[in-house]
Amino acid sequence: MDKYLKINNSDLTVCRIGFGTSQAGLPWDGAAARGILDGYIGLGGNLIDTARIYSDWVPPEIGRSERVLGDWIRHRGKHSDIILLTKCGHPRLNSMHTSRMSREEIESDLEKSLKSLCVECIDIFCYHRDGINRPVEYLIETMENFVRAGKIRYYGCSNWSAARMAEADAYCKQAGYRGFIINEALFNYGTKYMKPHSDDTLAVADDSMLKYHARTHDNVLVPYTSLCGGFFHTLDSKGEEAVKDSPYYTTGNLERYKKLKIIAKRHSTGFTQALLGFVLTKKTAMIPLMSSGSVKHIEYAMDTLNIDFCADEFKDESAPGDI
Repeated sequence: MDKYLKINNSDLTVCRIGFGTSQAGLPWDGAAARGILDGYIGLGGNLIDTARIYSDWVPPEIGRSERVLGDWIRHRGKHSDIILLTKCGHPRLNSMHTSRMSREEIESDLEKSLKSLCVECIDIFCYHRDGINRPVEYLIETMENFVRAGKIRYYGCSNWSAARMAEADAYCKQAGYRGFIINEALFNYGTKYMKPHSDDTLAVADDSMLKYHARTHDNVLVPYTSLCGGFFHTLDSKGEEAVKDSPYYTTGNLERYKKLKIIAKRHSTGFTQALLGFVLTKKTAMIPLMSSGSVKHIEYAMDTLNIDFCADEFKDESAPGDI
């Protein structure tokens, strides 16, 4: 399995497994955080994913994840060997359906991110949500202004619909811009059969989005929650009663659990590697995100890139074709 992906029409070569930091500063901070992040880099990883909002849901600190990453970057004295991705424009946590996508709000997020991360330029800067009340031209031009100012290298989106991304692509083509380089969306082994998520501002990579990425190779899908929130791990270790409140608790996913056990046993591995293998073997190249507070578990997850999983192993007989 290829360990790196050269993103079309860019100078970025990205590890096929990215590292998410939504928990940075909570269970791990300081020297512990440096050890975890150094561990991921030492294993060949280079994509570090964060967001301005991570992990503001635990008061009182604001921008905690970026602060932890900034401490690490300042300590190591460089970030040239990593691809730093952060996100902006997330709604306030107490008003999730109130957009924060004005140029002033996005620029404010950017300046705070640059300061917290201790960098002068962010490699990939993403909209964390869409502002559907604003035309894509407005949002693209906002990002292009940051590119021209040398504050970001590339930009992307998270939780946008396939239709809005296609609309943005059309505008960028007309204007001569590169456009979105990545799209972060909820996608994993269990999303096909999961119940609606409690947060309806999240975008699931459904069939329409997968078809979009199959034909739009300049915009790479970066699935988050690649390990299904631990649903299959917990189901296996504690039984159905422990997962009945999960959105993944459906008849379809109980059947998928049986297949996942067979796949893991065939490769003499566990669920983490099998779940990452599902994403990594899709015909359309994807870069799943994972996270852990244990270097040993990160090493285990990264070893997925050395396992010869096959896309046919994961195919759902009720859904012909694969993307």
